[in-house]
Amino acid sequence: MRPRRLIAFGLAALSLGAAGCGPESPPLERGRETFTLAVIGDTPYGDEQVAAFPEFVDAVNRDRRVRRVIHLGDIKSGSSTCTDERYRAVFALYETFDDPFLLTPGDNDWTDCHRANNGAFDPLERLAALREAAYPEPHRSLGGLRIRVRTQADDPWHSAFVENRLWRDRGVVFSLVHVVGSNNDLAPWFGGAETPEQRARRLEEFEQRQAANLSWLDESFEVAERSGAPAVVVGMQADTFVPGAPGEGFAAVVERLADHSSEFGKPVLLLQGDTHAYKSDRPFAGAPNVTRIVVEGETADEWLRLQVDPRSRAVFTWTRERGF
Repeated sequence: MRPRRLIAFGLAALSLGAAGCGPESPPLERGRETFTLAVIGDTPYGDEQVAAFPEFVDAVNRDRRVRRVIHLGDIKSGSSTCTDERYRAVFALYETFDDPFLLTPGDNDWTDCHRANNGAFDPLERLAALREAAYPEPHRSLGGLRIRVRTQADDPWHSAFVENRLWRDRGVVFSLVHVVGSNNDLAPWFGGAETPEQRARRLEEFEQRQAANLSWLDESFEVAERSGAPAVVVGMQADTFVPGAPGEGFAAVVERLADHSSEFGKPVLLLQGDTHAYKSDRPFAGAPNVTRIVVEGETADEWLRLQVDPRSRAVFTWTRERGF
């Protein structure tokens, strides 16, 4: 495998926290090997879905098999404002999930906030505000029950990236990586009105996050290999395989993920959102052990039930849950 820098906070931190056994966590169910997660993305979109979201949360909370909720980014639509008030209101809704709630950001959440109908914000200022709202405790999830997670907060090279998260359940490694639509922030801000100074700041942001993301993928698969994990789950917002879409913002991440997955050899599940239409496929000819799922988005009445059985060869099964 490619040489990797083993960060000082390393596996010791993972063994303490990322297994989901922190003091606020639910006890591990020793007698049950299969566990269930609810996976959502691109929700709630617009006032109607915001109004429906409490009933959606209740439906997930009533399902006692669900142990984690993963949100794949876009906490609002691409035409709604990026105000602090909206952030607070949406995260108040997310906090009503009974189970640990884990989020990776989407482009609507900060990258696209330069749009006039979003408020013409500086995207980097909004990214800082989003981090404050979404990750108030760098090493803990949100939700009614909170688990400890490993993040890059303790990494001296990438300490700003508290949103890159890692935890283990039943030995399976779960990793959230901050890869977003709008060509991963390579799409110009303010349309044709982007200034040279804004362009320089945007490209610097991209390079820093790219380096952090690649390091995080390295670490995630390093943990999986060293711990003998039966499988790996990687979640990100961007649909990195949209036909005909500009891909230079995704190329390095896609290549690194394919390389690691091929070397790992065991099941890898890639979870994505962004394009709103459900699909499942195997995106890598050279890594047939990778299954990708794009979750249905722009809806407040569908979620993906992901069942994980580390004892089975496939490890993952899933169904689309609709209605309340």
